[in-house]
Order: sequence, then structure tokens, then C-alpha cells
Amino acid sequence: MNTRERFHAIADYKEFDRLPILEWAGWWDKTKERWHGEGLPRNLKDRYEISEYFDLDIYYQYWFRGASPDAPQPKSHGAGIVSNEKEYESTKPFLYQIGDNLDNTLREVEKRTKIQEKGDAAIWFSLDGFFWFPRVLLGIEEHLYAFYDSPELMHRINSDNTEWMLKVIDRLCDVCEPDFMTFAEDMSYNNGPMISKELFYEFMKPYYDIVVPHLKKRGIRVFVDSDGDISEPAAWFEDAGLEGILPLEAQAGVDLPKLREAHPQMLLMGAFDKMTMPKGEKAMRAEFERLLPVAAKGGFFISCDHQTPPGVSLENYKIYLKLFREFAKLAGDASG
Repeated sequence: MNTRERFHAIADYKEFDRLPILEWAGWWDKTKERWHGEGLPRNLKDRYEISEYFDLDIYYQYWFRGASPDAPQPKSHGAGIVSNEKEYESTKPFLYQIGDNLDNTLREVEKRTKIQEKGDAAIWFSLDGFFWFPRVLLGIEEHLYAFYDSPELMHRINSDNTEWMLKVIDRLCDVCEPDFMTFAEDMSYNNGPMISKELFYEFMKPYYDIVVPHLKKRGIRVFVDSDGDISEPAAWFEDAGLEGILPLEAQAGVDLPKLREAHPQMLLMGAFDKMTMPKGEKAMRAEFERLLPVAAKGGFFISCDHQTPPGVSLENYKIYLKLFREFAKLAGDASG
């Protein structure tokens, strides 16, 4: 199987030859800095150059953001750039743009479609979701108050974001057939979701109900990307038509077998406990053994449950990849 065939076989719960050797996200700068000091060639800094060095399966990602690079910047981490309807209106010229930045990205996508069409890579993209993007604009704390204090503004932001998403999807699909996509949300932490089910259904699901069918009619698999314990809201996202979840953080309490039992048709990506990686081969082997029974049944892509932390040496990362290849083949042998 080639890279693209393998992705779709697993996503369709069909027999596959092996799991992808996959990093769904790039590496932390501090991790790369450490590895450059331990033997990783210093000229390798790009995510995909490093992936090729490690002989990983290539999954090209493009992230289309609702705020342009020249949008006003928050004054501090976690702060917003708007606080009311008037400020939102004055900021809109910097939001939801369909122009040069998008065109430049699409030209890059088009070049890589030749690799994708040969089967040597998958292509996926990300959009700022209906929890994530209002938080970008309003700031972390004010965003949570806004569900109660500024519901009209929240709906207006998500409605405008929806309209923009549909345009971006159409433009992207003019040059490419993406294999999957993620809505960036990050709406959970280690004790579960940051909002209630009622707020999800009032402020988020109506907009998923518009965008998700638009994606599915084009054959694009739809994931939610949320850190933290996504176990409870998994059902909400599934009801909204989303088909998959990543990265399934073990440290946040995500129990993979329980999640699979509760959602037998959902696609899962991640789940490898990154905190085992600095502990050596025995700990990493035990972690792969924990994940193997679910992986062998399809619909699950093992990957680090977030980005590889800088506490992981280059030597241990190479051990991780050696074990990954061993268990990837075991999962394939047991599939079907």
C-alpha cells in the first residue's frame, strides 16, 4: 500500500498492511534544538524535511486561519483583540480574507497534489473552530463569559466564520482533494470540557450542521482537534457529524479502550502517551502493547498524543520509531 491508500483503508476499517508511521503535528522548537545538539543535522528544521529524515509517512497539513497575519495582536498571552460588537466590526477588515495569503497557500497545495496523487502523501487541512476562533478574538477568560454576556456577538462571529469556511473549502477543493481535515477547538482540559453540552448545542452545533455536510459531500473525513479529556464531548461532536478525534491525551485521562467502546465508528488519532518516551524502551514497548488491540481493528492511527516533548532524547526517539515500525506491522498483520 502507498501512504494515501493506507490512510483510507484504515479510515474505512478495511484490511491494511501496516499503520502509518505518523507524526500528526510537528516537533516543539525546544525538541528540535535538543536533537540538533545530539546529531540531527542542523540544516533540517522544516517539519517535512525532518519527517523524511526519520522516514515517516508524509501527511501535509495546511492551516487556514480566520485572522490574517496583519490583524491586531493581543497585548499579552491569552488576551483578546476585541471585546464588543463595535470593536469586532472595526477588526473585520483583518478577518475572513479571501486574497493573496490564501492564493499563495493554494499554489503550494497544488504543487504537493502531484505527490498526493501518486499516493506518496496525504493532504489535510485545519480550520479555527467554533470554540477556538471566538476565543482568539475575545481572549481566554472573556470568551467564557461571552457565552452568557454576549451571545449575539458569539453567534455573529460563528456565523461569519461559517460563511468564510465554505468559501475556503470550495477554493481548496478546486486544486486538491484533501484526505481529511480538523476543526481546531481545544475545548477540554484534564477534567473534561470547558463548556456544557447545552452551550455546545446552542453556540457550536448549528454551525457544524452547515459546514460538516459541505465537507462530507466532497469526501473529506472530518476530525476535531482538542487537547485535554475529550471523552464526554466526543458524543456531542459525533452527533454534529464529525467522524474523528485527535490527539487523545493520556495524561488528561483519555481511556482509549473505553472511548473506542463508546464510539465504535469514530476515527481516532494519537493516544501514545508521550510521557513514556523519555523512560526508555521497556516503557514505550508497554505503551504500544496497550494500543495494539485497538489499532488492529482499524479506524485508529497511533501517534504521539501531542508533540514530542524536549525531555525526549534523539536516541530515545529513534527507539520509539523502531518500536513503532514493529507494532505498525503487527497491527497490519492482525487487521481484516
